[in-house]
Amino acid sequence: MWQDPKNDSKLIGANAELMQLVAREIGIPIEVRYVGPWGRVQESARNGRIDLIAGAFLTQPRLTYLRYLQPVIRDTQTLIWTRQQHPLQYQRWEDLQGQEGITVVNNSFGQAFDQFAAINLKLQQVGSVKNALQMLSLGRADYLIYEDAPGLAYAASLNIRGLRASTVPVSREKLYLTVALASVCNNEQLAERLSRAMKKFSDDRVMDALVEKYLRVWQAQSSAARRPG
Repeated sequence: MWQDPKNDSKLIGANAELMQLVAREIGIPIEVRYVGPWGRVQESARNGRIDLIAGAFLTQPRLTYLRYLQPVIRDTQTLIWTRQQHPLQYQRWEDLQGQEGITVVNNSFGQAFDQFAAINLKLQQVGSVKNALQMLSLGRADYLIYEDAPGLAYAASLNIRGLRASTVPVSREKLYLTVALASVCNNEQLAERLSRAMKKFSDDRVMDALVEKYLRVWQAQSSAARRPG
């Protein structure tokens, strides 16, 4: 998901439309909006200021404040992003050692990689993917760790060119719909209704079609942003 260029409080993308389909299926409105960088999203969930996160990886710490629903939204992969003029030949985690990396604060890429990175890598954390991509493009980091499709969408929306993504993923993780444990909406009945809706859309492979649709949307938006006048 990314912020709507015409309304920066609104989020658009495959996950956002999926939430509207889920809302119609369960008969309860779901407002999908931008509440700030990823760290603030998680803090809002901890405090019950938001009810759902439409896409979170599973980690042990997050189980203390999020209820993870099945089935998953989709499988994702996290890649290494570099500048085309200064590529990094990435094949395994150890190839990142000695390089200056950057990532978004509170992002997780699977517990195994998170533990490896904490011990072995020089990773700077910044508040948003926008800042991370801009820093990478300016040469203030050697690489960025971020997901595949969202990375493409954000780079296009920011009109950042000259980046390349690794063909070998850092990790493959499952993306879940989650309910904030502190939310007044956190109850078994609603969780079951949400899961049934997710099962229906998973069986119908709705998310695959939505991802394709919104790849075309951000491509059109990025082309329009580059057009003079």
